[in-house]
Amino acid sequence: MNEPKLAANPLFQFQEWLADAIAHSGLDFPNAMSLATADGEGRPSVRMVLLKGLSSEGGFQFFTNYESRKANDLSANPFAALCFYWEKIHRSVRVEGKVEKLSAEESQEYFDTRARESRIGAWASPQSRELAGRAELEEKFKEMEQRFREQEKIPVPPHWGGYRLIPARIEFWTNGAHRLHDRFVYEADGNGGWTVKRLAP
Repeated sequence: MNEPKLAANPLFQFQEWLADAIAHSGLDFPNAMSLATADGEGRPSVRMVLLKGLSSEGGFQFFTNYESRKANDLSANPFAALCFYWEKIHRSVRVEGKVEKLSAEESQEYFDTRARESRIGAWASPQSRELAGRAELEEKFKEMEQRFREQEKIPVPPHWGGYRLIPARIEFWTNGAHRLHDRFVYEADGNGGWTVKRLAP
């Protein structure tokens, strides 16, 4: 059996797989990914977020409330891991690396693409904080609707913005017969390049 032809840059390889997932997986959110973080004492936490940007130079972008649990974790421990799983095309990708905040300009650029209600929701939600009930959240939303009722352009909340995970390790997995899966891992070599290895399933 011939070895698969892989791109020299894993981000190009990922872009190809993501395009396949968008075209063939039938998923509503092929850009959904699990994001794993750990606090300053090493206690892990994982949740689903959406990939909202990708570049061969920068990495994987996502957005959140800067006062959320994930943001607090990243403040204490700026390393994280991502996992994509596309069941219909039998593929998965795992990513590990350091995380940095996006600039205010980058966050505003993405924020402007969101539906108006989603922008207002970012102002209204004290993400990860305890609520007395649903009514408290809905009341806060109404307050923000009033606040911005005459503004077409809504600014990014000071407590909200983006992150970029700069990958140091990316693994590509393809389901194989008899559980003989294909696994290839790219590791950054420290000089702007990558080494590629096949792993046992």
